Amino acid sequence: MKNFLATALLFFTVLQTQAQTNVQSIGALGNGIADDTAALQKALKDGKSDLYFPKGTYRLTQTLEFDLAKLGHSSVSGDGTATLLMEGPGPALRFRGTHGGTAAPATIKAQVWEIERTPMASGIEIVGKHPEADGIEADGTMQLTLTRVTVREARHAVHLVRRNRNVLLADCHFYHNTGVGVFLDAVNLHQINITNCHISYNGGGGVVSKGGQVRNLQIGSSDIESNHSADGPPTANVWLDSTGGSIAEVAITGCTLQHTHKAPNSANIRIQGAGKDAGVESRTGQDATNEGHVTIGNNVFSDVQVNIEIQNARGVTITGNTFWEGFQHDLLIEHSSHIVVSGNNFDRNPRYIVNGFQGAEHNGLIFRHCSETTLNANTISGALENAAALEVSDSRRMIISNNSILDSDGAGLFLKNVSDSLISSNLIRDDRSPGTGTRAIGLRVEGGTGNILGTNLVKDR
Repeated sequence: MKNFLATALLFFTVLQTQAQTNVQSIGALGNGIADDTAALQKALKDGKSDLYFPKGTYRLTQTLEFDLAKLGHSSVSGDGTATLLMEGPGPALRFRGTHGGTAAPATIKAQVWEIERTPMASGIEIVGKHPEADGIEADGTMQLTLTRVTVREARHAVHLVRRNRNVLLADCHFYHNTGVGVFLDAVNLHQINITNCHISYNGGGGVVSKGGQVRNLQIGSSDIESNHSADGPPTANVWLDSTGGSIAEVAITGCTLQHTHKAPNSANIRIQGAGKDAGVESRTGQDATNEGHVTIGNNVFSDVQVNIEIQNARGVTITGNTFWEGFQHDLLIEHSSHIVVSGNNFDRNPRYIVNGFQGAEHNGLIFRHCSETTLNANTISGALENAAALEVSDSRRMIISNNSILDSDGAGLFLKNVSDSLISSNLIRDDRSPGTGTRAIGLRVEGGTGNILGTNLVKDR
C-alpha cells in the first residue's frame, strides 16, 4: 500500500510538472552562474506563461514581464527550492493586466475573466542583488495571488501600482529588504488580504499604503516586526498615509507588531487620515477628508517610540490589544474624532526587565484636539515621566469611564481644556512605595466647561 501511494504521488508530481513549463527544459540552467534571463524571456515571448522552477539558483538581469493580455493566464511556481537572483533594477516579476473596473462583476471585461484573471506566484524565493531590485510588481490585475513566496535583500518585496483588485497575499516571508515589505503605492485598490505572513526588517516599513484609493485592506494573523531603518526617515510597521488620496475600511487583527525603538519616531501603526477625494468634492465642493473606518483588534504591540499614532482620522476602533514599551507613548491621537479605545491592556510586565530598558519607556496615552471619543474599560499601568498616564487636552464630547489607571508618574488622569464630557467610574490610584516615581494628584482638571465628573475612586499618593 505504501509503495502504491508513493508511486501515485510521484506520478501526480510528474504530470503536474509536465502540465507546466519546466524552465530547465527551455534552456534555463539554474546553476547560479549562467544568466538565465534570455532563456526565460524567450519562453515568455513564445507564449509559455506557466513557469515552473525546479531546485536551483536562477540569475536574472532584467524583469520577467507577464503581459497578461498577450500571454493569458500566468503563474510562476516552485516547491520552495528555487531562488531567483534579481541582479538588475526593477522587479524580478511583473504582472501587468488591463483590468480597469472595480470588483463589481458588471465592470469586469470578458477578456479579464477569460485570459487574465488570477496571476499567481507560489513556492519561490526572490533575492535582490541590485539596489533598485524589487520582488514582484502588479498593475492592472484581477485576483493577484501570492502564496509561500519569500523576498529578501531587495528594495520593495511586493509593489502594487496604479490599479488592482482582489489581491491575496498569504503564507509569505518578506524579510530584510531596504524598502517596503508590501507597498501600496498610490494605487487604486479595493479588497486586499494579507494573512499569515512574516514581514520583518524592511527598512521602509512593513505594510505601507500611501495616497491612491484603498479600501478593504485586511491584515491578519501576521508577525510584522522591525520594519524601520536606524538611518532612514521615520516609518512604521503598518503605515496608512492618505495624503493626496484616501485609505479607509481597514482591519488589523491578531498580529504581533513590535520593534524597534532605536529607529527615530518609529511606530507600530501610524495613520495619517487627512486625504482628498474627488467624489466628495463633486458633491460638497470640498475635497478634504478625514479617513477612517479602521478596526485595530487583538494585537500585541511593543518596543517602538509610539505604539499607535493617529492624526486627522475619523472612525478608528482600538480594542482588545496588549501594549507595552511605547518609549514616547502607547497612544498618540491628535485632531481626530469618533475614536473608540476599549478593553485594552497598557502595562509593562516586570519580567521584561531582562530587556535592559527598565524605566526608559514612558508609555501612557495622549489625546489632543479630539472629539466624539470613548475610552472604556482599559487598564493603564506604569506610565513613567509623563504629565499623566492619560492626558486629554483641547477636546470635547469625550466619554472616559470604567478605566483602571494605576501606579504611574504624574497625574493618573489629566484633563486640560476639555468640555462637554463625561468622566465616571474610573479607578485611579498609585500604590507604589514612597520615593518611587513622581508625585501628583490622581485626577487633575484645568479649564473646560460643561463636564460631568461622576463617581471615580481616586487615591492620591
